[in-house]
Amino acid sequence: MQYLWYYLILINAAAFLLMRIDKQKARRHRWRIPEAALLGAAALGGSPGALAGMYVFRHKTKHKTFTWGIPAILLAQILLAVWVWRRFL
Repeated sequence: MQYLWYYLILINAAAFLLMRIDKQKARRHRWRIPEAALLGAAALGGSPGALAGMYVFRHKTKHKTFTWGIPAILLAQILLAVWVWRRFL
């Protein structure tokens, strides 16, 4: 169980940093991180970090894929965690 917490901390930090890096690259008109990678980091457990990164860096906040998608992923992950907790623990 301890490794799960380490994983969640790392994936959320990574998702947060990906948002920061992509925002910096957008400002400089440079190569960008694909949206699939940003959404993938969120889907792998980094949705709180991605959501925080969106609003801290004001990045992707006008894209419906992100303003609806990241919270939807977070909600699905919360529901899955509650289900697993009640069913197996």
